[in-house]
Amino acid sequence: MLAHLLEGPKHGYALKKQAGSVFARPELHNNLVYPLLRRFTSEGWVARKSAPGERGQTRQQYALTAAGRRALLERLNTFGEKEAESTEEFLLRVGLFELLEPIARERILDVRRRVLARRQQHFERLRQMEMGAYGNEVVNFLQQRVKNEMEWLQRIRRLSLQQSSTQRVQNSARFKRERVAAAHGARSAS
Repeated sequence: MLAHLLEGPKHGYALKKQAGSVFARPELHNNLVYPLLRRFTSEGWVARKSAPGERGQTRQQYALTAAGRRALLERLNTFGEKEAESTEEFLLRVGLFELLEPIARERILDVRRRVLARRQQHFERLRQMEMGAYGNEVVNFLQQRVKNEMEWLQRIRRLSLQQSSTQRVQNSARFKRERVAAAHGARSAS
C-alpha cells in the first residue's frame, strides 16, 4: 500500500482498489486496509488530511511522507531466504526495482535464484519416487515453472544491468553539464 502512494495522495477507497488489483482481487477488505492506514499514520509513514469528495462529503486522503518512503525502501531492501520463498514477496520487489539500487536488485535476484535451485533439487528427488501419473504431472509442472522463472531471472538481470548502465551514462553527462555550468558561472563572476 505504501508503494501505491508513491504516485501521490489517494483516498482510502482508491488504495483499497489498487492494492486489491495487485493480488488479483477486485479490492482489499476494509478490515485490512484501514487498520494498515491507521498504523502507517501513527508510524509517521503516511499523512492524512480531509478533502472534499465528489458529492460534497468529506473524505480522508493519504499521502506518503519522507519517513514512509524510507520505510518502504527499507522493507524492499530486506530480502532474505524467508522472503525469497514467497513468490508474492519476490514479485513485489521486482515490480519496484526502479526504486532500488543495482546492488540490491542483484542481491534479490541471487537469493531468489538460490531458492529456486533448491526447489529444483527437491523436485529431482521427487522424480525418483513413484508418485503415479498425476503426481508425476504435478512435479513436471512445478519443475517447468522453476525453469521458466530461472530464465526470467536472467532477463530481469540483463534489464537491470542495462538500466544501471544507462543511468551511469546519464549521471555522467549531467555531472559534466553541471561542471561546465559551474565553471562558466565562475568565469562570469570574475
